[in-house]
Amino acid sequence: MLFAALVSGLWSVEAQPRQVMLDKVVAVVGGSSILYSEMDEYARQLTAQRRAEGYTSDRDPRNEALEALLTQKLLYNQALLDSLEINTADIAAHVDEQVAQMAEEAGGIARLERQRHMAIFNIREVMRRRYEEQAYAQSMQSSVIERVTVTPGEVERFYRRLDRDSLPIIPEQYVYAQITRFPASMVQARQRARERLLEMRERIITGNARFEDLARMYSQDAGTAYRGGEMGPARLNELDASFAAALEKLRPGQISEVTETQYGYHIIQLVERRGSLYRFRHILLRPTYTDEELVASMRTLDSLVRLVRADSLTFEKAALDYSDDPHSKMNGGLVSNHDVLEYYNAADVRLTQTAFFREDFGRFQKMDDYAALSRLEPGEISDAFLTRDMAGNDMAKVVKLVEVIPTHTASLDRDYLRLEEMALAAKRDRVFRSWLDDKIDAMYVFIAPEYRDGPFENRRWVKK
Repeated sequence: MLFAALVSGLWSVEAQPRQVMLDKVVAVVGGSSILYSEMDEYARQLTAQRRAEGYTSDRDPRNEALEALLTQKLLYNQALLDSLEINTADIAAHVDEQVAQMAEEAGGIARLERQRHMAIFNIREVMRRRYEEQAYAQSMQSSVIERVTVTPGEVERFYRRLDRDSLPIIPEQYVYAQITRFPASMVQARQRARERLLEMRERIITGNARFEDLARMYSQDAGTAYRGGEMGPARLNELDASFAAALEKLRPGQISEVTETQYGYHIIQLVERRGSLYRFRHILLRPTYTDEELVASMRTLDSLVRLVRADSLTFEKAALDYSDDPHSKMNGGLVSNHDVLEYYNAADVRLTQTAFFREDFGRFQKMDDYAALSRLEPGEISDAFLTRDMAGNDMAKVVKLVEVIPTHTASLDRDYLRLEEMALAAKRDRVFRSWLDDKIDAMYVFIAPEYRDGPFENRRWVKK
């Protein structure tokens, strides 16, 4: 995608001091200007990224940077025309985090101001505008491609059109089964979490504590705790059903009762509601256990492992009778990505996979599984180990390596889902490029004469 590199951290070089230079406008898209300093900074970022990844390009990095910025400005202007919404709370948090990092590296705010030749509030404002522009651009691009789908026929045609020598190579994959056990004291642990939240709620309501302060100190949602628990704005259909039901009942400033979701237990405070968008804070607590409680669940699994290894019990029967995972236990313990789909509210049966790439274990927060599987031969069973599920709940687990699928050339029958992903990406790229062509033709675009002769991927940018 033309915009893919741009949204992956373009302005991370902001933390580095740079020399003062006379700036100038090199292009205009809609109502937005592109300055030479923006283009030069992004070009240096591209060059550094390529050097780190070990490859070079024949294309002038300034030309590539200019085209990426032209795309961003067009997306930003179209997003404003379409009245798209963005998460301003996240932008404010990113700005705070980035400015704090810049100030620390510079040796203080005063030194940062001298390096940047502007007051700290101006630095914040420049960064806010840049992050905001990126957010609008991302939202606009997502709105263009999010409804694009592919049919099985399109996937097959995509596969048939691929040159045999250019068919993708599918890396090694793992098929495995598991038995999981939560600590027997889960009921007591859940009650402890509820009681702690009830006590926090009481302290907030009586004015003895602030919601934001308790969230920073105690919330187990690392992504929001540092922001005082703030998560919004979001729509109700984007949230866990139980969480959304509790949030919908609140008035601004009001605090919910303790609410249970797949992630743990919450108390929620509504900040404001604008139409269908809710801004809110929450404090998340999960059940916690003593070392002895965790070890006890491991002992149970170790006993099962001894029986299976002695052929006194099959792994499949042990999974059915003793596993706490409702999805795998009914299938002999065979692991799928069902929990991942459920976690991201994308429980589409077409997306179910039972074969995992090595990188999938990292993406799906299953590195403990991989560490155990990497020491096994097909058919072998691991010892019990402690780990956590995707929601962060502690558990004990054993895994059985069922099969290692070797590296191979993609085939339609064996690797359909992987090919479907490729076909969908290709179709989304075509749809976006076509949309971009139309918008370039319809929107005002000016490029300074000295920058018009570069090898633009889309020649429509240079208007006669």
